[in-house]
Amino acid sequence: MKKYLSILLALCLLCVCAAGCGSKDASQDENGNAIAQTRGKSVIPDFIDLTKLTSTLVYAEVYNIMTSPGDYIGKTIKMSGAYSAQYYEPTDKVYHAVLIADAAACCSQGLEFEWNGEHAYPDDYPEVGSEIEVTGVFGSYEEFGQTYYFLTTDGITAL
Repeated sequence: MKKYLSILLALCLLCVCAAGCGSKDASQDENGNAIAQTRGKSVIPDFIDLTKLTSTLVYAEVYNIMTSPGDYIGKTIKMSGAYSAQYYEPTDKVYHAVLIADAAACCSQGLEFEWNGEHAYPDDYPEVGSEIEVTGVFGSYEEFGQTYYFLTTDGITAL
């Protein structure tokens, strides 16, 4: 009986060792190219083009940006929507944003942007409510002890 148990144990060890032989490395695809190992973390691309998505997906992605903004810092985002501007007296500043409506057009999410360079409001900006497209790098700033998120852009395209 001990002889059979020893043989069975040796066969089990042989099967375990053989199971790993010939299998590809989990960090490589079928061509041997390295692939990302996420281990439960989301992988967000460096360039996110929201203009190519359906209205439902755009709204969902903007929601993700607003709820997990730290994941998007340094990413380039391209988006289109309605232009909005709002003057805030305590800072004596006009804040600019792209508003994204959901599929039913009942709700909207806004993303603030700052235009690099010298631009005077309202002369250099589009008309409030007009459709615009903005591509910029996602970042943050502190104001009155609160963190705010925005895009820094080099241009605004009227649609």
